[in-house]
Amino acid sequence: GQTISDKNIKIRNAKVCRELTGKYGLYLAPGKDDVRRERLREPDKTKYEIYDAIKGNLPKCKNWNELEGKLREQGIGIRYKYCGNTDRKQGVMFSKNGFEFSGSKIDRAFSFTKLDNRFNHIQQQSQHRTTLLGNLSAGAGNYRSAFAGLFGGRGGGSTREEPPSVNLGKAGSIPLPPADSPVGVSAEQLQRKPGESPEEHIARITALLDAAAEAMAIAAMERRRRLEEQKRKAKMKL
Repeated sequence: GQTISDKNIKIRNAKVCRELTGKYGLYLAPGKDDVRRERLREPDKTKYEIYDAIKGNLPKCKNWNELEGKLREQGIGIRYKYCGNTDRKQGVMFSKNGFEFSGSKIDRAFSFTKLDNRFNHIQQQSQHRTTLLGNLSAGAGNYRSAFAGLFGGRGGGSTREEPPSVNLGKAGSIPLPPADSPVGVSAEQLQRKPGESPEEHIARITALLDAAAEAMAIAAMERRRRLEEQKRKAKMKL
């Protein structure tokens, strides 16, 4: 007929937990990476084996098929759950040693939604990078054509030495205008700036090449106009 005191229950609970931890040799790990795998029993032992495998292979995978292949090599199977009678996936199950766990049970970061969002983001980034590289290749081609039209491929017209160039990777190399050229493109401008992402870098130098190509095309047109005008004047004098 007597009630149990609930005074300082949080403090007393923590004390009891510490005593039990010491008495039975338990280990309070702050996260999955610090859990002592050798002390685990089934099914937790298998669950952590799957966790370690997913975490180790995920950075190398760009889609579900690649992840399935990597995990299959380690004896881990993947099964998907579908929405009703449709082919739309809404869940994922990982299995090993006769045990099966949903992705969210292994780790909240490995739920189907989060993994699927990760792969979709990687694919979008890949497509965006492909588009940017295509624009860069086109910009570099226009730049080289404009350079040849203005300088005749002779580094400014006053010398037959090959002009210095900068390699743009898949877009190839481009020649740099001479120092006295009004077109401002230097090796320093084409370098990646601190804190600049690869995508931002590609977009910036593409815009720089497009602007330089346009300026060189205009300069070449103006030079041809002056030459034609000089020829007309010469004929008039004759």
